[in-house]
Amino acid sequence: MEINPENRAIHGLSTFIVFVALNLVYLVTCIPIVTIGAATSALYEVTLRYSDEEGGRPLSDFFPAFGRNFVPATAVSLSLLVPTVALAFSAVFWFSAPEPLLTGLAVIALLAAGYLLAAFLHGMALVAVFRNTVRQTLKNALLLPAAEPVRTFGILAVPIIAITFMVVFPPTMLLVGTIGFSVGAYVSAFIFRSIYKKYGV
Repeated sequence: MEINPENRAIHGLSTFIVFVALNLVYLVTCIPIVTIGAATSALYEVTLRYSDEEGGRPLSDFFPAFGRNFVPATAVSLSLLVPTVALAFSAVFWFSAPEPLLTGLAVIALLAAGYLLAAFLHGMALVAVFRNTVRQTLKNALLLPAAEPVRTFGILAVPIIAITFMVVFPPTMLLVGTIGFSVGAYVSAFIFRSIYKKYGV
C-alpha cells in the first residue's frame, strides 16, 4: 500500500499535528513569562505567513521568528502588558467594594485594560510583520484599536471565547492546551491581513 502525501485527509491530519506541536511549543516558550511577547509575535508571524496560501513551515519557522522578534516584542509587550495587568487587578479590587464610585472606577479600569490588551495583540502582529522602531510600533499598536474597532473586537474575541469556555466548561482546557492558541492565532491572522490590506500594506 502506498500513501499519497497529497491526499486531502493525510494533508489535513499532518496540518493538525503541526498545529498541535506549534501550540505546545508556544506554551513552553511562554513559561518564563517575560518571553510571552516574543512567543506571541513568533506565533503570529508563522500563522500570518501560513494564512497566505499556506506559505512557510509554521513549526520550523517558529524559533527563528522568536529570536528575530525577541527584543522588540519584549519591549512592546512589557510596555503594554504591565499596565494591562495593573488595571485588571485594580478593576477586580474595586469591584469588590460596595461604593458606586469605586464600581465606576472598576468599569473604567476594566475597559482600559481591554484596550491595552487589544493594543498588545496588535503590537505583537506589528512586530511580526514590520521592522519599525519600538516607539513607532507602540504608537501604531495604541492607535489601531480605535481606528479598527470592529476588527479589533474580532481579534479580542478569540482569547475571550477560549477563556470563557475554559471557565464554563473546564474540560475544554485540554482542547485549548493542545490547539487553541495556534488555531486562534491562525484565525486572527486573516483579520490582521485584512487590516493591513486596507492600509495598502
